[in-house]
Amino acid sequence: MGCVAPFRPSGTSPQAGEGTSQHGCRTPFAVPSPARAGRCPKGGSGQRGAYDERKNAMTQSSTKKLTHLSPEGRPRMVDVGDKAATRREAVAEVVVRFPAEVAKVLRELDMRTKKGPIVDTAIIAGTLAVKRTHELIPFCHPLPIEHCRIEAEFATKKELRIRCTVALTHKTGVEMEALTGASIAALTVYDMCKALSHEIVIDGLHLVEKSGGKRRVKQGKVVA
Repeated sequence: MGCVAPFRPSGTSPQAGEGTSQHGCRTPFAVPSPARAGRCPKGGSGQRGAYDERKNAMTQSSTKKLTHLSPEGRPRMVDVGDKAATRREAVAEVVVRFPAEVAKVLRELDMRTKKGPIVDTAIIAGTLAVKRTHELIPFCHPLPIEHCRIEAEFATKKELRIRCTVALTHKTGVEMEALTGASIAALTVYDMCKALSHEIVIDGLHLVEKSGGKRRVKQGKVVA
């Protein structure tokens, strides 16, 4: 099938935006739009102005939601003095994924290495991390933790799921404590097992549940 060339008066040269097909005739070609590629449009002051307005609006909207920023844009700890003390609880999970052969060996060794019991050590490390979260994350409040439970079990043949539950009665939540506890427990498992492999993967750290505060999270989704 022959290609179709755009109409052009006789004796005129090809215009910008036209190319030559493999059959030798002139054909139009599309110039990629910068806007489609996610870049600020280079042509047209009106387009650039609209782009800048949308960008500024998004930045301002995001800034308003960041409670750790003062009106001047400086970092600060949130004042919880006027909040009511309620029962707060948070649950976080993370997965440690082993190569198949490593997981098999660990099962045969009853989750022990030369360094000691893997799960027990991870639970201790995670609990310590929960109690010291405010020393690791600058704007977390020091909290009198009342309950901390860390569980670790194989969800599949290769994946060890670690679950950290933290609770207390206070004016601020404990989701950061739960996330910190789960992550440090997972890192401890990695440390205990890295002599067997450096292909161990820590994956999927997330908040599963949160209750007692302004927002409620269930199954990883905000429900209230």
